[in-house]
Amino acid sequence: MKTISIVTPCFNEADNVEACRDAVAALFAPGAPLATYAREHIFADNDSSDGTQDILRALAASDPSMKVILNARNYGPFRSNFNALRAATGDAVVVFLPADLQDPADMIPEFVRLWESGMEVVAGARVNRQESLALRTCRAIFYRTVRSLSDIDIPLNVGEFQLLDRKVWEAVVSHDDHYPYIRGIIASVGFRRAIVPYTWAERRSGISKNNLPRLIDQALNGIFSFTNVPMRLCTSAGIVMAALCILYALVSIGLYIARPDLAPRGTMTLIVALFFLSGIQLAFMGILGEYVTSIHAQVRKRPLVVERERINMDSTTASEQQIHTLQRKLGTEAA
Repeated sequence: MKTISIVTPCFNEADNVEACRDAVAALFAPGAPLATYAREHIFADNDSSDGTQDILRALAASDPSMKVILNARNYGPFRSNFNALRAATGDAVVVFLPADLQDPADMIPEFVRLWESGMEVVAGARVNRQESLALRTCRAIFYRTVRSLSDIDIPLNVGEFQLLDRKVWEAVVSHDDHYPYIRGIIASVGFRRAIVPYTWAERRSGISKNNLPRLIDQALNGIFSFTNVPMRLCTSAGIVMAALCILYALVSIGLYIARPDLAPRGTMTLIVALFFLSGIQLAFMGILGEYVTSIHAQVRKRPLVVERERINMDSTTASEQQIHTLQRKLGTEAA
């Protein structure tokens, strides 16, 4: 019997985790579309304070197919999700199923069907969104910006709601990234891909934990993780501005020689140029700082997530599992 692993990160989702578990379990019940598969549902809790952890413990106590990772603090959705993804053991892995089920669980059987037909990556595309026009517009701009700037093909409207074949999963979790942009990593490894459109439903209970600052942080991470275009734009802009300054200087000298009365007399030009160039320099320093900060965080090699507890799972953390896997590979090569 093949196993389907499903990863659900959560933070203060006391109103939703049981409904999410039940929705997934119903897909694997006798007579259901996935009745011939084994279920592994991994919940990764980001140090919730609303009773979510107690609910997860109670559910896992009566459901051995439900596994739980409790983080020592809130590490954000991407780090927590990627850490839980490393713990998946299934033949196919659903990278992300939200606890609020805005990405619908009933799409999973279609994902599995396409996987069984030979697709190695099956991605859901949020072609319709039940949210405000402002958010839809911002997301559309972001998706198109990332795709146009990236060196790889990141499909429009595709998030982390994707199913991966085991060999794709191995390629994805082999990445050592301090702030993994998961949808970009999946796109970067390649493999045969199918895209399934669906409607991203409105949240029915609770409130979203992705506020504006976090969305901006995630957007910047997506842009700076998979492209060096911002730095090249800075270089190009610097060259263009330097050329314009030289041209302006030559024109000013020519005017002073030919017609001294037409040469600039006031200081307004200097003031405007000074503040304009200063603003450009600060903006470019900020872009450079984003890359330097990312490099600094990467080279410090801090743990992606520190776990407090695992339930219905091997107590070995994902980082330790990777070390053991690497040791085994080195031992095999040496032999």
